[in-house]
Amino acid sequence: MLRQLPNSLTFARLLLALPLGWLILREQYDWALAIGAMAGVSDALDGFLARRLNALSRFGAVLDPIADKLLITVTFICLAEVGLLPWYLAIAVIARDLVIVLGAICYYRFIGPFEFAATGLSKGNMAVQISFCVLVLLSQVVPIIPGQILLAGTAAVLFMAAASGFDYVMSWTIKAIESRKTKE
Repeated sequence: MLRQLPNSLTFARLLLALPLGWLILREQYDWALAIGAMAGVSDALDGFLARRLNALSRFGAVLDPIADKLLITVTFICLAEVGLLPWYLAIAVIARDLVIVLGAICYYRFIGPFEFAATGLSKGNMAVQISFCVLVLLSQVVPIIPGQILLAGTAAVLFMAAASGFDYVMSWTIKAIESRKTKE
């Protein structure tokens, strides 16, 4: 029973995307921050408990990044919808993820199975995106955050999305070329 706790926390985090998006669309940013904090705590806790309870699972390894991406995608779309960030930024974040998913599908289809692991740049990208979303929501609750900081955050999100997306494309291209060479 206790070994299922990490996956249960991850699944609960996945479900938090709906109230988070709803609260942003209703412009209840203080509650959206609270939901975001709950998601952050559950993200840290599920990984800690999985290692501590020796309850690492393939299901959890797949569900965890899906929960993270769903939360980020919903947050960016809803923040763009209420005008707190430009649509091009939400599109850039989503496009990066779509390129990675399409690349994985193509790799699997044309090359074969692969072991997916987040890169350092990808982890940095997620950290920048989460920090930026918190900053945007916080700027609505505590309106003393200068606009220049939000502008710098926008630039950081764009840069990290492009850099980490390019990193994945290059890494998988190199793996595909090496795989093809070993098959010849």
